[in-house]
Amino acid sequence: MLCRYVAIANFTEARTGETAVPARLIVGISGASGVVYGARLLELLQPLPVETHLVISRAAEVTLALETELKQAQLRARADVVHAIGDMAAAISSGSFPTMGMVVAPCSIRSMAEIASGVTTTLLTRAADVVLKERRRLVLVVRETPLHTGHLRTMTALSEMGAIIAPPVPAFYAKPTTIAEMVDQSLGRILDLFGLDAGTVRRWGEPAAEGERPLRSKPRPSDG
Repeated sequence: MLCRYVAIANFTEARTGETAVPARLIVGISGASGVVYGARLLELLQPLPVETHLVISRAAEVTLALETELKQAQLRARADVVHAIGDMAAAISSGSFPTMGMVVAPCSIRSMAEIASGVTTTLLTRAADVVLKERRRLVLVVRETPLHTGHLRTMTALSEMGAIIAPPVPAFYAKPTTIAEMVDQSLGRILDLFGLDAGTVRRWGEPAAEGERPLRSKPRPSDG
């Protein structure tokens, strides 16, 4: 009898005909500027009941050294499982390995183009391709600007395939005072797409903390 896999966080017994598996999320870090998004995402996921699988490109390793004080070993220690970029036989390269989906943060234009074409040369883009073909959630945190027509057409093609294009656009209504707050707000909204709450999002219409007024537009004065 065929069993349907269900991603659950607590390994409890699934319903009849279902096989319980841990909630798994693939995190890809490619070589675009903004490696902090991938590094911080792994950190936010640590206290959550999610098994994280990291794959990082060689270009991203260079960016990590240029943009942060983190060592490669420190970044890898934030993930539950780390896969080599060239390991095309890794578990995440197969659709039979159930996951919640994948976030590529940041996502370079090259990685985006590979994923869109289906002609993948690394484990990062292969894993993303698998997520698409299995109709799982793929979120691409594209970090590039300005964009030419070719970029936009590639994004359109990926959106039509089921991917979510999520550039890390700051939410200024949350009144961030640091870069870290902007990063956390963007990543919190990305985790929302997987039904995960890291507690970093200042939500419109909800108070940020006890005693604070909720974020909302000010009422317009009456004309009369």
